[in-house]
Amino acid sequence: MKIASIGLGDIAQKAYLPLLANWPGLDWVLCSRDSQKLAALAHQYRVTNMATDIHECLALGVDGVMIHSATDSHAALIRPCLEAGVPVFVDKPVAPSGADVETLFNLAEQHQTPLFVGFNRRYLPLLNTHLNDQRPEDELGTPLLSLRWEKHRHALPDTPRRFIFDDFIHPLDSINVHGDMSIDDLDVFAQFGEGLLGRLDVRWHRDNSLFEASMNRQYGATKETIAAAYRNECYFFDGFTRGERMQDNVITQLSLPDWTGMQASKGFEAMLTHWFEVVSAGWVETSLTQRNVSTHWTADDLVVYCDALRDSD
Repeated sequence: MKIASIGLGDIAQKAYLPLLANWPGLDWVLCSRDSQKLAALAHQYRVTNMATDIHECLALGVDGVMIHSATDSHAALIRPCLEAGVPVFVDKPVAPSGADVETLFNLAEQHQTPLFVGFNRRYLPLLNTHLNDQRPEDELGTPLLSLRWEKHRHALPDTPRRFIFDDFIHPLDSINVHGDMSIDDLDVFAQFGEGLLGRLDVRWHRDNSLFEASMNRQYGATKETIAAAYRNECYFFDGFTRGERMQDNVITQLSLPDWTGMQASKGFEAMLTHWFEVVSAGWVETSLTQRNVSTHWTADDLVVYCDALRDSD
């Protein structure tokens, strides 16, 4: 399988390149407009196939393209791949607006070519082991009663669009477990300071289940926690490597196996496994596409809501 990696910045170097370098059966292509960075990383990872733009990548006959560049560049890189029938992996967000995202997924459908979005939190091994992939019901038929996802940062208030599309989209997508979230369903709280969005909370319920996402970018420290409750059973995760299960008034400590690497604990390894399965199969599940579009449209609607709220103050 020949896979191209485009955009070799911080996220690619921290999360993807170390994994791909050791992935079995992979013929790897590195692509960047920065010739010095391209040469250095190709030397570091012993990669011989290199390209400086998307057209050079496609000319090499790649089976899939992975895009890790800045969000504003995504659409221009995705389009030629889909038009050539080459599956695409793109880091979230797909594009900085709901309309652009829907247009790209329509293009993928038109060309019957997978467009896969890199939401790594869907693949967290510690959570998925104990919550069974955020199951709506467990093996005993007990429904998920609540899910609360908090992702906080220190001293990083920002404009609503950057706040929501670049960061808040993670907890937002994580509570969109059924893939049908809509702004009409949400109760929204937004907190501004000096014209910048500092905190955003949303909550919604479906049937008898409550879902909440919270981000405070004026928090005391960078921190992420997840809480899930079933009937007489609940879980709390402080990050992605440790947690607690509480049942029958007994607290059980949860953790990943020793020597679990960072990329695995953060879901990147399982996500890439799924992505390569998509490339091999030549299709992606409709439910994933629905969830991707729903999450991005809800994010876009939240931007409009927050912009209006800020301008009215």
